[in-house]
Amino acid sequence: MSNPFLVPSTLPYQLPPFAEITDDHYAPAIEQGMAEQLAEIQNITRRRDMPSFENTMVPLESSGQLLMRVLRVFYNKASADSNDATNALEEELAPKLAAHEDAIKLDSALYWRIAQLHGRLDELALTPEQRYLVERHYTEMTLAGAGLDDEQKTRLSELNARLSTLTTKFEKNLLADTNELAVVIDDAADLDGLSPGEISAAAQAAADRGLEGKCLITLVLPTGHPWLESLTNREVRDRIMAASRARGSRGGEHDNREVLLEIVQLRAERAALLGFDNHAAFVTADQTAKTPARVAEMLDRLAPAAARNAAAEQQKLAALAGHSIEAQDWAFYNEKVRKADYDVDTSELRPYFEAERVLQQGVFAAATKVYGITFTERTDLVGYHPEVRVFEVRNEDGSDLGLYLLDLYTRDSKRGGAWMNELIGQNTLLEHPTIVVNNLNVPKPAAGEPTLLTFDEVNTFFHEFGHALHGLFAHVTYPRFTGTNVYRDFVEFPSQVNEMWMLWPEIVNDYAVHHVTGEPIPAETLDRVRAAQLWGEGFATSEYLAAALLDQAWHTLSAAEAAAVTDVAAFEAAALTRVGLDNPAVPTRYSSTYFAHTFSGGYDAGYYSYIWSEVLDADTVQWFEENGGLTRANGDRFRHYVLGLGGAGDPLDAYREFRGRDAVIEPLLARRGLVA
Repeated sequence: MSNPFLVPSTLPYQLPPFAEITDDHYAPAIEQGMAEQLAEIQNITRRRDMPSFENTMVPLESSGQLLMRVLRVFYNKASADSNDATNALEEELAPKLAAHEDAIKLDSALYWRIAQLHGRLDELALTPEQRYLVERHYTEMTLAGAGLDDEQKTRLSELNARLSTLTTKFEKNLLADTNELAVVIDDAADLDGLSPGEISAAAQAAADRGLEGKCLITLVLPTGHPWLESLTNREVRDRIMAASRARGSRGGEHDNREVLLEIVQLRAERAALLGFDNHAAFVTADQTAKTPARVAEMLDRLAPAAARNAAAEQQKLAALAGHSIEAQDWAFYNEKVRKADYDVDTSELRPYFEAERVLQQGVFAAATKVYGITFTERTDLVGYHPEVRVFEVRNEDGSDLGLYLLDLYTRDSKRGGAWMNELIGQNTLLEHPTIVVNNLNVPKPAAGEPTLLTFDEVNTFFHEFGHALHGLFAHVTYPRFTGTNVYRDFVEFPSQVNEMWMLWPEIVNDYAVHHVTGEPIPAETLDRVRAAQLWGEGFATSEYLAAALLDQAWHTLSAAEAAAVTDVAAFEAAALTRVGLDNPAVPTRYSSTYFAHTFSGGYDAGYYSYIWSEVLDADTVQWFEENGGLTRANGDRFRHYVLGLGGAGDPLDAYREFRGRDAVIEPLLARRGLVA
């Protein structure tokens, strides 16, 4: 049989022909794709005429179509529906793909041609997007090491290959250990406090593993599990917290400690080779932050106030509990304070958050009201897993916008967390449409039971759909700028803005309807939820900042300092003590051994990005509120200046055009309760 990756798909929007793809197709298509792209690059560098945009940048942007076509499908498969074959292949391919990337980014002849164009930018009649394309490629190749000598390049390639292997191993270890540490409950009575739907999901998870008559609590990626706020059995809460915090640090084949230490050491060595003091300096040089010092200035400003707020919250929780508060207790008694002080019990909101209604009357409806786009389910199109749903998205005038795929439920083959992937990124050069995927990890109830979301899961849904909108709306000429290909410390901004619609009256009143009675959520309940939003921000901000500062601590080490670290737990404890975020009752959102963002997820030295982007987000929410809120005019403006740009321009310049000024931090401080 022919390999379905070798030619563009003939399905609508070039949707990959998932029904035809088998695990055996990936490796040969990737190998052929790498060979084809290297040949295409050689066709550029062998030219003897002077570099021009047309003979250098256009063929560079056109190269690697087969490789990109298969890799996007493969990496989505590896993260959302992995198996032994894809896991083994990913580990095998990691160093090969790193070497392939180096062969292009470190190509001296290609770098010379791009440098020639970069030096003559003012002489060339380029569009703003073309000029920015030259600037980005020149900057990225320079930072990648294209200017190094041959001996340095050899060592750099060795480091990149080894790092690709290690980060892949970290992710696979984490998935395996997360599955192994799922908490088995022998008696469903021990799950007192959970809803019938949650207990049903736990029973189904156990049955899926052959544990009939038992219940299984699968772990989520962050330290805290959402069920900790409801479970009345303290011993069960303790087991969940202990299992969560043990991931990657128990010894054995899935222990991540040695893996992450080597990652840190090699990243520091690579940074030194490239002329930087540390890995964080290397990373931030090509972000909007520019330096680790600017990151530290912001995080250090926020940490003391967050720690004080968390301590005050802890004191109140202990008074209510009648005993000291430990990590496994926080969420449980936090909810009791919400109930006592604000008459809000987030577990009682779940009957109003039925997943299909949240999707249709919430997530989709908000996008329709703000941007005019519409969604139609395409049951004739097949996703990469039976649970994946495919939706066609159109503009207000009926023109095509792209496909949106939704993969809602958790499973053992899916990594933790929630995310957005692009299967195809729009660009006019290659006439590519857009296909985006949202992955969540919602426990699947037994057949016939409704899927009821937690408050946080609804928020995550809106957040990840914000990434999807960014990918759908970006309209660019060149593949380099498709969708969410923007600075990492900017990429979370559009998704955070989309969270605002979750509780916007015109939206929440339509989707928050009791799944049994059909009654809308009472207005006074929503008022209490909004009034209670500042409660718990001390904890939430502290656990996030602890992770962000831990990420910075690992990656501001010099090569010599990194080599001297041998004890992961001791380093982590010292780093958190140094910034005043060492409260045992407020564990970091991700401990080092399961910190997937920074050791396998591309957010190395960049986990600060969420709160860095939140400055823009909070400032933007204020703008929407001051300008009439959910209106088509406001949506069009945000789409035009921010979402539609993709990566085709400086994002902060775009923000200034949208807002009329730079963002200010005060709305963020107020949102998180960090003002005096």
